[in-house]
Amino acid sequence: MEVTEYNIGVEATIDVIGGKWKPVILCHLKHGTMRTSELKKAIPHITQKMLTQQLRELEKDGIINRIVYQQVPPKVEYEISEYGSSLNDLLEHLCKWGEFHIKKRKEDGELIELDSVEFIDQA
Repeated sequence: MEVTEYNIGVEATIDVIGGKWKPVILCHLKHGTMRTSELKKAIPHITQKMLTQQLRELEKDGIINRIVYQQVPPKVEYEISEYGSSLNDLLEHLCKWGEFHIKKRKEDGELIELDSVEFIDQA
């Protein structure tokens, strides 16, 4: 068996949720169970192939559950697993920091928009 080696804990975190799309997927699933088509609609710039790949990786790592309903037509939903919900505080902090960063860039004169605001810190 191959040994996985990390120099610092954050490497293990990035190994599981790193990349452009996984945190975005998890932020959407944090609000409840979603079907693939709902995720695709919520994340319009992700390709279907990439969405499928990211969902499979998150499922493999135990971060999300894939629920298959035995019906015609087939129905599949995704939800954050109990283990994956341990990331909720981290995801909330990432969202808040991103909103803070966008606000700073706007104040610096950049033209930038945030389509969806979930965790606005009014302080």
